[in-house]
Order: sequence, then C-alpha cells, then structure tokens
Amino acid sequence: MTGTDLSPALRIVVADDQATVREGLSVMLGLLPDIEVVGAAANGQQALDRVAETSPDAILLDLHMPVLDGIETTRRLTALHPEVAIVVLTTYADDSSVITALQAGARSYLTKDAERADIAQALRSAVSGLSVFDPAVHATLVAATAGQQAKPAERKLPDGLTQREAEILSMIAQGMTNPGIAAELYVSAHTVKSHINRIFAKTGSADRGAAIRYARDHDLA
Repeated sequence: MTGTDLSPALRIVVADDQATVREGLSVMLGLLPDIEVVGAAANGQQALDRVAETSPDAILLDLHMPVLDGIETTRRLTALHPEVAIVVLTTYADDSSVITALQAGARSYLTKDAERADIAQALRSAVSGLSVFDPAVHATLVAATAGQQAKPAERKLPDGLTQREAEILSMIAQGMTNPGIAAELYVSAHTVKSHINRIFAKTGSADRGAAIRYARDHDLA
C-alpha cells in the first residue's frame, strides 16, 4: 500500500524452475510499491500449492517446468482458481506455445526479455481482465491467425508430424539454418532445435541429409 493510494497491493506468486530467475523476479517485482510477492514455486505442482495457500491476485508462470509443466498448471489453475489471473513469462514465443497457453486459460503472455515495467503492467492489466502480449508474441499470433485463414483444410502428415514440424522440415530441405528458421518463425533457436529433434525421431533421420531425403520422398520439400 502506498502513501497516495489506499488500494491494497497486488498479491502475486512467481513460478519458474530456474532459481536465479525466480528469485530475481521476486526481488525485482517486490520492490514496486503496489506489488507484493506472496509466494514462489520451482515447478507446476508447487505453483498450485502456493496459489491454494496464499490466494493471490495473479501468478507469473513459466511454461517449461518439471513435475507439472506450465500448460497443465494453467489448465488446473483455471479450473481450481478461476479468479487468479495467469500471466505467462517464458522464453518461448512459438505459435503452439502461445496458442496452447491462451486456450488453457492464460490471460497474458510475455517473453523473458520483457522489462520490469512491462511485466508489472501485464500483471495489473490481467487482474483487471485485460490481456497483454509483447511484440514477439503479438507477431506470432498474427502469423498463426493468418496461416489458419489461408489454410482452412490442412493435409494429413506422415509419421505423426505436426504442421509446425512439417513446416520446419520443409525449411531444412530448402537449406535454411537453425538461426534462419528461428528468425523466420519468430521463435528461439532452442525452440527450433527441439522441433528438429522431434522431427528426426519421428522420421528416423540421423542427420539433416536424411531428413531432407525424407522430406523429398514425402513431398514435404
């Protein structure tokens, strides 16, 4: 509570599996006069426990956590504590992560390069019922929406490949590098690498050359 504002401080929980990130966010946000960090969690189950214990106004939640990932945590929080605003703060801004998180019940979505003021504003807005997305996430949503409008009926893909994996496989076949793919899709290089590992596993490819042959054999190049 501030000297000029009689409204109570915004009570939040911070959930991130990286201790330095979790502690840094807790200290950084706790220094703001209108925010009180009432709990911290290192995994999804702890996040559920902290919310049940402290009844916060909002939770700042990473997506990739052990025990229970951020998406499933979001679903459970939405079902059990619909009054708690969920703000995702994560490294990943690919369309599958963004859309799945929003469908699960997240109100706002930021990437970890967001400034403290932006994070604080996203928390305040989420509690007020508004959604906030940083520029990278907004671009992802626009691109995903445009893609859905352009391709209402998507072809069935072989070996359980997702549409995103097929898209990345096609880019590999075109000779694009991981950084090039990441820039084209507005995602991190780590996300691209994760997709490629799954592509290799599903297609039985030992390397990029094998993946390119697979793409050509299955008309995905």
